[in-house]
Amino acid sequence: MKFLFKLQIFNSVWTPKSPCRFFSKHCRGFAPQNISGYESPSLYKELPEHFNFASDVLDKWSQMEKNGERASSIPALWWVGDQGNEVRWGFEELGFLSRKAANVLSDACGLKKGDRVIVMLPRIPEWWSITVGCIRTGIIYIPATTQLTANDIFYRLQASKAKCIITNDTLAPAVDSVVSKCQFLKIRLMVSEGRRDGWLDFKELLKAAPGDHDPVKTKSQEAMTIYFTSGTTGYPKMVEHSHSSFGIGMTSTGRFWLDLNPSDILWGLSDPGWVKFVYGSFFSPWIQGACVFTYSMLQFEATTVLNCLSRFPITSFCGTPTVYRMLVQHDLTSYKFKSLKHCLSGGEPLNPEVMEKWKSKTGMDIYEGYGQTETVLILSVCKGMKIKPGAMGKVSPSYDVQDEPEKTAASERGDFYITGDRGIMDEDGYFWFVGRADDIILSSGYRIGPFEVENALMEHPAVAEAAVVSSPDPIRGEVVKAFVILSPDFASPDPEKLTKELQEHVKKVTAPYKYPRKVEFVQQLPKTISGKIRRKDLRNKEWGRT
Repeated sequence: MKFLFKLQIFNSVWTPKSPCRFFSKHCRGFAPQNISGYESPSLYKELPEHFNFASDVLDKWSQMEKNGERASSIPALWWVGDQGNEVRWGFEELGFLSRKAANVLSDACGLKKGDRVIVMLPRIPEWWSITVGCIRTGIIYIPATTQLTANDIFYRLQASKAKCIITNDTLAPAVDSVVSKCQFLKIRLMVSEGRRDGWLDFKELLKAAPGDHDPVKTKSQEAMTIYFTSGTTGYPKMVEHSHSSFGIGMTSTGRFWLDLNPSDILWGLSDPGWVKFVYGSFFSPWIQGACVFTYSMLQFEATTVLNCLSRFPITSFCGTPTVYRMLVQHDLTSYKFKSLKHCLSGGEPLNPEVMEKWKSKTGMDIYEGYGQTETVLILSVCKGMKIKPGAMGKVSPSYDVQDEPEKTAASERGDFYITGDRGIMDEDGYFWFVGRADDIILSSGYRIGPFEVENALMEHPAVAEAAVVSSPDPIRGEVVKAFVILSPDFASPDPEKLTKELQEHVKKVTAPYKYPRKVEFVQQLPKTISGKIRRKDLRNKEWGRT
């Protein structure tokens, strides 16, 4: 079946919730804090005509801090640098600094409501103050990963018609190499200790900027941000979200899936350029008044993550399946996660065997969520729900979607948005991911989804990672082919023997007709910048397409 989701407005009005904890009797199982009211009609009210996340949510938490209604001992943002230096901002300080940032954008840069700005920064405190500053001024911010090349930057500048770009001294040369071809770009703002010709100095301007700022009045349905998709099936496309679609639409994400309260500290391990980052490091936790924790890692290091989870009082952790796959390869029993009580995963399907390994070593379940750049959280497994390994969970409350008109038209059927993913729903209402529409393999009349074949392969100790695509066959039309990366501890002197072993393994784990008739051992798999496997590239290689 196709994933079809009705385009309805999420009509939840934000209200702060006081902390409320319930602990289960099980060893490392924690009962849900916020599950009551998940399906209550009172959660959904009339969408306000005007809404601004900075003034209507963040400033409310700031006032609660001043009134002593939220503990000031727990920061709103807790940033740790790779040298051990720390920055802790309460909601009051976040408000003050974001108002100064708003003045830099509107006064020093001359930007106005509706102008587009690309924010291409790593996980540094300024990312948060600048982004909130954009929201205060009604400037449309466009997050971009720091892994972009000069060509990637040029494509995004031209496609978005951004008037300003904000980045650091590392990426400034790449911007300068294409700036002469970017007719829409007028302002370059650099966040750095040094200076560069042609660039405004954000830190110097921030020092001089006043701390008072009157927030611009923004309508709930006006554009707030634009994200570029990861480009899994083609060139990245722009996805526009309104002030309400994230600022209100992520209420259920923070309250139910992340299960947060103001006393919680959440570490969302994602890149600021991808939409998953605001799930775990911006809107969702701050709607609940929780603390956003972040560690400044330029590259992922499993031991660093494990040490942070042991050292800091992190209560909730959200990472991609790739993160968990890398973590479970370490001796988790040597680490003590004293505060951790809730683990989550999203971005791609999580292999059941990884969930089992994580729970056997930590005693904690991993709760999956499914969404797209075009949406907020669509499906999720929340605390209190039965966990079915491999299932993405049940349908979340409704959401609002905006997109490029031409692309969106091809993805709509009446009132429904077609995600492009394929899945099945069981009798309990749980959804199970099968694959992208163009990833489905048709062999001898069978429709085969790549994910369950990849899952079966991943259960074999020799397999570290696998990708499955269709491959041409003169008799069957197409067959299943697996590209396999072997585990570091496993080296087979006989590839033919291992191929047969893997084929027999898959036949035992899943339906025999799904087994890979072709197997190729590789050193790496093509991936998007966000780490998703580009099956399209592998498929094109097999079919001789460019």
